[in-house]
Amino acid sequence: MATVQRITPSFWFDWQAEAAAKFYTSIFPNSSIGRTSRYGKEGFEVHQMPEGTVLTIDFTLDGQKFSALNGGPLFNFNESISFIVSCKDQEELDYYWDKLKEGGDEKSQQCGWLKDKFGVSWQIVPSILAQLMDDPARSGRVMTALLKMKKLDIKALQEA
Repeated sequence: MATVQRITPSFWFDWQAEAAAKFYTSIFPNSSIGRTSRYGKEGFEVHQMPEGTVLTIDFTLDGQKFSALNGGPLFNFNESISFIVSCKDQEELDYYWDKLKEGGDEKSQQCGWLKDKFGVSWQIVPSILAQLMDDPARSGRVMTALLKMKKLDIKALQEA
């Protein structure tokens, strides 16, 4: 029996929900686009979206379900919410960093954070990071190294 995902993260876009879903599903394995609903002519005076525009789109990224809404320009993304991508090695970390960074904010944040072309924040981190940070003998050195990095360098963190 398949388990049901109880909590589904939902993105609020101005009008880019479908483009974002296509972008994200092209990057992550085991991903797909699901149900798509569209605005009708009813309610145009309120939502101001042309008939046929995507209202909501469901998609899956590496087995995790998400939903996106084209709700207009009322809200913007900020760094208070981000998605963590745990990477097994530097090759995987470089892949996700480079793909999610395409067309995004050129001013990368530090510590493995980036903002994609839709304004969504991601943390691209090695899966070993928690283990390195939990080691009392090296956590301070790891933190010092981490704070100097934008894209994380696993070897440098391990050597810290």
